[in-house]
Order: sequence, then structure tokens, then C-alpha cells
Amino acid sequence: MPSLILNRVERGRYLDSVVLMRLSRRLAALPGIEGAALMIGSPSNKLLLREAGLLATEGEQAGANDLVIAVRAADEGSGRAALEGAFGLTVEKNVAENLLRARTLPAALEALPGANLALISVPGDFAAAEARQALERGLHALVFSSGVPLEDERALKQLALDKGLLLMGPDCGTALIGGAPLAFANVVPRGDVGIVSASGTGLQEVSCLVARLGAGISHGIGVGGRDLDARVGALGTLAAVDALEADLGTRTIVLVSKPPAPSVAERVLERLARCAKRSVVCFLGLEKPGLARTLREAAEMATGRKIQPEAAEAAPRLKGKLVRGLYCGGTLCTEAELIFKRRGLSGHRFIDLGDDRYTRSRPHPMIDPEIRNDHLATALADPSVGVILVDLVLGYGSHPDPAGVLVREKLSLKTVVASVTGTDADPQVRSSQVNRLKEAGVLVAPSNAHAAELAAALVA
Repeated sequence: MPSLILNRVERGRYLDSVVLMRLSRRLAALPGIEGAALMIGSPSNKLLLREAGLLATEGEQAGANDLVIAVRAADEGSGRAALEGAFGLTVEKNVAENLLRARTLPAALEALPGANLALISVPGDFAAAEARQALERGLHALVFSSGVPLEDERALKQLALDKGLLLMGPDCGTALIGGAPLAFANVVPRGDVGIVSASGTGLQEVSCLVARLGAGISHGIGVGGRDLDARVGALGTLAAVDALEADLGTRTIVLVSKPPAPSVAERVLERLARCAKRSVVCFLGLEKPGLARTLREAAEMATGRKIQPEAAEAAPRLKGKLVRGLYCGGTLCTEAELIFKRRGLSGHRFIDLGDDRYTRSRPHPMIDPEIRNDHLATALADPSVGVILVDLVLGYGSHPDPAGVLVREKLSLKTVVASVTGTDADPQVRSSQVNRLKEAGVLVAPSNAHAAELAAALVA
């Protein structure tokens, strides 16, 4: 019997994208459900639902202010029950009764007149308009949303610059402002190291390593992955550097990014050369004297201290075998690939499971690491694979027990090397996650770079 696609449209309903992803996961786990998604009915989201085989006639009629509940079920009874269950979940009473609620930015400012920052997490089709409204009202803005056209990003950042404000993002997944963690972020102590990052997991890794080296973070400013593109011209990065230079609590500025456009790199480096404060630069993949080559080196240079690798004498050498990297963090995946490339190792495969091709209509693997287990099972069964390399990224917004999800698989079949980005103050408690992995026979390295270097050494 063919699968049945059913949709329910709730007119005028809006829920945050992260909430919708969590509800999608719960719905997909119901009996008889083969696939599920809850999405706002914007044109781009309906395209995603259509490509995922989850869009029915009802969903096609949804508007940009409507919520689409979509399921693919083995039978009509299971599908109808799932739709009703999903509707019930969307109207569950909010347990955080003390939170202020507002449907518009003006109403939010009326309820919280002292606010100076807006966090924008709406479908990308609407994010630019919301960000512009926030800037026009004198608010700094963090745009968590992705899918904002590049020309809108540049225009928004120019507007922010003209008004003396910060625009973080679009597609800014992490920030630490004045000790407050925003979006995906970790619990780290306050200190005098300021970070400007075009990468969410890059900012998380460096801030956590700085914390474990005994220092702290003044601010962590995310600028979005396209800020150092030639068409944007590092407007967000340069504004963030200006802000940290003026900040009395910041002594060292750390800049983290994948390689920017050459002209943009020169502009940023020239600006840092004129900065009154000490700076550390990590443009992953850009080999240049004085620049950190890994996120670990960036943290070490910022603090003047070293992270020592842990001994792994018991690990078997697997010369000639392949490494399979299964990553939740895109920048962590890139860092591992670069370490292998630097050592002249080829033929190994690194997968960024947070890439759009894996997360369409599914939660990001930092929220739902189940997505990795399918790939993990394949790697464990592959006789050519000797080492599996994984990352766990803890903190606010991440899964409450990623190690618990990982160890469900028969990890003893291969040598598994892991890094755990986080601190003991995080909700998941880093040391507890590390211990759970070690109990399952996983080799846990003190940083992502250490993990990649260990995996490379085992197969070289």
C-alpha cells in the first residue's frame, strides 16, 4: 500500500523554527509515521515540503502567516492521529509563565522598553524586514534566520553601520553578549577575550577552549557565514572589531572564519594592525605566518597557555584504513579536513550533517543527533573504514544527551575518536558526556583539532 500524505493548515499561527523542529521530531517518532514536518507556509518552506514528499493540496494553499503540519503515514488512521496529536502539541500551555509575550516588535518594546537588542528567528523571507524595523528603532539585531538575500544582508549591515549599531547575521547561530548566551551557545565565564566569528561552532569551540584554559569571554559576536564574502565586504566583522576595541572589558580580540575573499582578508588584517588591542586571527585554510591554523591554536594564542593532548597508546594503528568524519558542526568538519590535507592524507571522507542537504525538513543535528546514527551504522559496517571521527557540541539549544544517542550504536566495531565542545557548566555537563563516551570505548580528545590529529595519526 502506498504511503499517504496528509496536511493540516492552521491559519495565522506562528511558532519559532526551533520549536517547530522539535515538534517535527516528536511527530516523526509516532507509530505509522514515515516522515513529518511542521513549517510556516512561506514559498521557500513549501518548496522544501514538496521536495521532501510531504506537501498535500491543503498545504499548497497555505499562506506565509500559516502553519503547515505535514505527515507521510503508512495508513490514514496513523496519519490522522498524528495530525491531531501535532495540533495538541502546538497549543500546549507554555510552562514558562513568567515570559513576556508579544506578536509584534512595537508591542515587545512596549512590554520591555529598556531592550536594546532584537533576536530575529523568522522564516528567511521575512527576516530582512524584521531586522530593518529593529535597526530603525535603534536596536542591535541578531538575525538567526538563514535564507536572506545577499543584497539585503549588505544593505542591513550598511544601515547598522550608519546608525552605530551591530547587526549579527543573517545565519548567526551563536553569540555571547555581556555574558548572555544567545541561540546555540555555551556557559563560559566572563573575561577579557572578545571573539568575532563568522562561524557558530567555531565561536563555541574557541570560547569553550578559552574557558578550559582558565580565561573568560567578554563578548562573542557572530557575524554570519557570508560576512567576509567580497560582496558584503566584512561590514559586520569590522563593526564588531570597532565595538570590541572600544569595550573596556576586552583586552584580546580573536577573529575566527573560514578563508575570506583575498581583498576582504587584507582589509580585515589592515584594520587589526591598527587596533590598539592585541589580536589573534584564525582564517581556517589560510596558511600565513602569525595566523592560528586551528581553533585550538587560536584559543592557545589568546590565553598564552597550551592544551595538552591525552595519551592514546592503546589505540590500534590502522595504516591504510579510511577515516569517516561525521560532524554536527560545519566549521569543525572543515577544520578536520584541513588537518588531513595538511598531512597529505587523501581518500578520507568528512560529512557536515548540518548542511542543508541533510537538514531539509529535519532539525539540525545539534538539536537532533539521531540523523548521524544512520550514517554511523553505515560507517561501522564498512570494512574499508578503520576510524570514525565525530563531534559533540553541547550548550543551550543542543540535544540534552548527545553522547547517549551516539552510544546506542555498536561503537566497539571500530575505533571511534570524538571531541566534545562544551563546559561543565553547560546543561549537558561536559565531563559527564566525556565519561559516557569513554565507557563505550570512545577515544575522547581535548579539542576538535586534537581529535582530527589523532585520527590522522592512526591511519597514516
